[in-house]
Amino acid sequence: MAPKKPVKVLLGSTTLACLSAGVIAVAGVASGTEGTGATASVAAVGKARPALTFSSLDGPVTPDEIKSFTAYIKTLTPAADNIGNQWAQGHSGEDTKAMGLVYEVSADRAILDRMIVFCDAVLSERNDLAKRPVGQHVLWTGKVDPAWPNDVTTKPVGTGGEQGDPVGHLANCARLILRTPALWQTPVTTGDPHGYGATYLDRAKRFVAEADTAVDRHILARLLDVSKGNRQYFAADSPYKGGQPVPWNQQMMFDYAFQNLAIAHQLLGDDPKRVKRYDALVQSSVDWFFSSVRTYTDPAGRPAYDWGYAPATNGKEDNNHGSLDCAGLYRAYLSGRYKITPAMLAPLANTFVDVMSKPPHHYAGKIDGTDGAGNSAPTDYVRSGWLLMAEFRPDAYQKLMNANFPKRTTTADDQFSRALMLKSRRHKTQG
Repeated sequence: MAPKKPVKVLLGSTTLACLSAGVIAVAGVASGTEGTGATASVAAVGKARPALTFSSLDGPVTPDEIKSFTAYIKTLTPAADNIGNQWAQGHSGEDTKAMGLVYEVSADRAILDRMIVFCDAVLSERNDLAKRPVGQHVLWTGKVDPAWPNDVTTKPVGTGGEQGDPVGHLANCARLILRTPALWQTPVTTGDPHGYGATYLDRAKRFVAEADTAVDRHILARLLDVSKGNRQYFAADSPYKGGQPVPWNQQMMFDYAFQNLAIAHQLLGDDPKRVKRYDALVQSSVDWFFSSVRTYTDPAGRPAYDWGYAPATNGKEDNNHGSLDCAGLYRAYLSGRYKITPAMLAPLANTFVDVMSKPPHHYAGKIDGTDGAGNSAPTDYVRSGWLLMAEFRPDAYQKLMNANFPKRTTTADDQFSRALMLKSRRHKTQG
């Protein structure tokens, strides 16, 4: 992500510094990408929000769990801009992803409606669409590009991997609408305050079109160089990591956008060339990751992985970014489009369970089992991307779920939503 100055963010009774070379720890979700970082207990922040409650940590997802989530998201307010990466792994970004996951599990229309409200907001805040002071900033490209700058005080105003997430939110919401044809001709329950389309189908089409615009006029036009076999590098003249390979966690943000756009266009049946193009970009990213990891035998005799923060870097990825890497790969796996198998993801689970987990409640800050500072500091909870890997270590499922939810509650919607997805898939497999 593009460098930026510290921004103070008030989280309930807790004030933390958000840095683009830094991390916000939000109710157990580490938001941000690189740098000094912060860690927190799951129960330490987010006290102002209602608790998300599990009926049980196993079995089917229950109506009460969905009611708990719908009550929670009613209290959420979309961010006013992307300063501090609020739409990219910050509060509103994680909220929007959580809504998408729980809608997939539940098909509860109230959740989709709330997700649309958030996607309306993020689209309206795009640099070329929003009025000053949110928008109309000349970026490092020399233009008022369709992007979501995370700091408008730097000169030039930079962009980076955070650009993938807002596009991903729009495309993901569109995908979910397009997979619910019974809603297509129905007026959107929350209305159309921005003129983005009165019906659900109209809104989905607008989200896809505007997501494509951000890709066509900024991400692929200027920010990324994908000329080397579709592998993601930052453009040579980018003020952020110019000419360097895109770090894995940031590739997962771009993949989030490309993957959902590919599916949305396929469902629309309107642009086979775009489907092929977007899928090729994700496939190249996935292939690059798995060709770069080092496989070894862990202390339990199982295969595990070692990898670094970015392609061609040494191993010892940190806990925070490793979680983001896992979440992105799991998302690609669920799509069924990119040749990812359970056998390919199991070593990620083994890395966490066999190498990083230190009883009773210590999870190493690096994937080799050692600790550091910042993003490499240990945690006393399981970050949500690692939690998803329990699907590939069913023997560790109860241990990891109980580590995060000993009282069957949380105030972190990234944790809750991913646990519901995990729980739902586990129940269907066992059933």
